[in-house]
Amino acid sequence: MAAPGLETIRDRLRAFTAERDWGQYHSPKNLAMALAGEVGELLEHFQWLTEAQSAALAPETLRAVELEMADVLLYLVCLADKLGVDLLDAAARKIELNAKKYPADLVRGHAAKHIEPDTL
Repeated sequence: MAAPGLETIRDRLRAFTAERDWGQYHSPKNLAMALAGEVGELLEHFQWLTEAQSAALAPETLRAVELEMADVLLYLVCLADKLGVDLLDAAARKIELNAKKYPADLVRGHAAKHIEPDTL
């Protein structure tokens, strides 16, 4: 079965929120803060793990991580809906911007966030 698209998730979240009369609390500020909180909960599962441990989570930890990742996605979809942002379009534009900012032939294999071409 195919995963639902962002519009389907958005519509389900709209209905979920409306059924509970929670829209009054869903300002962009509150949604952004909730999103940050959920990212923090996701990070807790990785805190103090080695690189190897973080890549080989126990099944029960992976299930918990999946749920935290879902929370992050749901709050992000709510925030985008509130602000009228098309997340897929924004993501495609950001990938294009990153491709220009970090040309593969100049940054391949470098972990640094910003690399000046003349330092390579």
